[in-house]
Parts: sequence; C-alpha cells; structure tokens
Amino acid sequence: MSDLSLDKLLKKAEHKLHDVHEVVREKAYELIQQAYKESIFVMVTEGFRSIEHQHKLYSQGRTTPGSIVTNAKGGYSYHNYGLSFDIALLDKNGEVDWTINRRWTKAGEIGKRIGLEWGGDWTSLKDYPHF
Repeated sequence: MSDLSLDKLLKKAEHKLHDVHEVVREKAYELIQQAYKESIFVMVTEGFRSIEHQHKLYSQGRTTPGSIVTNAKGGYSYHNYGLSFDIALLDKNGEVDWTINRRWTKAGEIGKRIGLEWGGDWTSLKDYPHF
C-alpha cells in the first residue's frame, strides 16, 4: 500500500504550486487538507502553465491527435497567470483514479466551500480536475 500521508500529499504539491499565486496556493493546500479528512486523496497535477503549453493543449483534438481537454487558447487560461491548478484523485493504493464519481463531486464541493471555482460546474466542457 502506498504512503498516502497528508504530509506526503502536501509535499508533492509544493513543486506543482511553486509558480501559483500565494492565495491560490494556500487554497490548494487547504483543499488537500480538507479532502484528506474525508478520505479523499488529492494530488496536484498542474499549476502554472506557459502560454506555449496552453496552445499545445488547445490544439489537442482540434489540429493534433487526442481528445479536446480545454476551450482556452494560450493567454486565456487562468493557468497562464498562476491563478488555477488541476488535481487528480488517488485511490487507497496511491494510484490515480479518473473515474468521475462521488469522490470528485465531494472534492468539488470542498473546493467551493473554501472559496474556489470548480471546473466540474462548467457547462461547455466539464473540467473536474480544475480549480
């Protein structure tokens, strides 16, 4: 079984949140802590994103292979300004679980409770990992 201690989850998030605005970074840490209390293991997967990287993600499913993952062109994503972050949820073995279920909904509720906007509420492209 993987070590899913709160300290380890917070430590893993540090690198991903390095270039994220301090207020958003603190909210990310708070989300990890509050979700942990409910046995939801949050791993931050991305914070700041360059405009070039955003362009690549936007082209995915449009002009390059893959599924559409964003409606935001480079310069139009909060990631480009360090004002958002993405997460994944880990199962009890420490493996990423992308199954959209009650745990994702609960993580979204926790995020909103602490003052974050959640991409799972969007109508045009549901973005469950995005806060």
